Amino acid sequence: MRNSIYLKMALNMLVHSKLRSWLTIIGIVIGVGSVIGIVSLGDAMQADIQTRLAEMDLTKILISPGYTRAESNMRGPPGMGWETSMDAELTDDDIDALQGLESIEHITGQISGSEEVKYAGETATLSIIGVDPQVWKYMTTLKPQSGRLLEPADRYVAVIGSDIASGVYDRDIGVNQIITIDNKSVRVVGILEEKGEGDDLSIYMPIDGAVELIEDAEEGVYDYIVVKAKSEDMVDELMEDIEDKLMISRHVIKEEDRDFSVTAAKSMAESVTEMTSSMTLFLGAIAAVSLLVGAVGIANTMFTSVLEKTKEIGTMKAIGAKNRDILMIFLFNSAMVGLVGGILGVILGWIVSAGLQTMMGGEMMSGGGVSPYLMIEGLVLAVLIGVISGVVPAYRASKLKPVDALRYE
Repeated sequence: MRNSIYLKMALNMLVHSKLRSWLTIIGIVIGVGSVIGIVSLGDAMQADIQTRLAEMDLTKILISPGYTRAESNMRGPPGMGWETSMDAELTDDDIDALQGLESIEHITGQISGSEEVKYAGETATLSIIGVDPQVWKYMTTLKPQSGRLLEPADRYVAVIGSDIASGVYDRDIGVNQIITIDNKSVRVVGILEEKGEGDDLSIYMPIDGAVELIEDAEEGVYDYIVVKAKSEDMVDELMEDIEDKLMISRHVIKEEDRDFSVTAAKSMAESVTEMTSSMTLFLGAIAAVSLLVGAVGIANTMFTSVLEKTKEIGTMKAIGAKNRDILMIFLFNSAMVGLVGGILGVILGWIVSAGLQTMMGGEMMSGGGVSPYLMIEGLVLAVLIGVISGVVPAYRASKLKPVDALRYE
């Protein structure tokens, strides 16, 4: 027999067992749809993360006061899983101690705080960050939408986030407009491009001016120190060098007495990427269970079809059909069940993916949508499941003896 005959007879079997076939197909649809929906969502999340990471400076290292350690590394009352030393300060002495490290390209201290900011008769509490203009322009990835960034000669001027410029106050703030912080007039010299993060609601000022406006701020004392490595490859080694240098300069002998933390954007980025991949794999594995259920359903349907068509098999063999012909007819039938389930599963997966991305915030998922490759993989997987599930029933059907098959009741 030719393949076209196999296909015609397999299609005839599928059409004449509508209810049972469609119940089986539904199992495949749910399985393929779940896997495609979750995997495509994971791909979208990965793409979104990679886009954000591309905008980040992965050579940055942040030094902050205080150190958090696990309960296993400390003595204390039970139930205290974490302990943080926050009474420490970062000063110019710490910056001086790190200046000699060859892997450092730039280093600067920054301060931050929340203050009331007045504009056009309105008041809002906003975040103010004091930076060294001479170094900041080389370390920041922020870009001005209008105006300019801070310059070394600046003092009582500010660069503001896009949300502050238009959204916080009834009247938009433009370049060269005056805002008031702690009764001090501050001129806006630049408005930053929208980032979709906390930077959109931050005010950047020269640290010399900010230290006078931020409550409890002291000259030469920083909320954190920012270090920029010469290259991304040097970050891990530089972090260790920074820890060693500060342990010596701050006279910290034991790890449990440590009063500073060193974190890198690169490490955080790697952790987020790894966590997202693990979550996608875990959810995909759960969804794949439904594919296994669908495979069992196909096998069950095929066994039932063999029993129903035992006499027909006997008749076909009596008029010359070979074992291979019977095997191929039933394999085509199971593959067709898988194919139909796969097509509908891809459609369901696309709907599930779009729905999940909408629920999680469609604007965040810039890499959304089901890729053509994933659709093809879903279809191939469904057909393979159909064929593999139908192998045993098809083999049993092909081995039936014509005499026994014709006697079957």
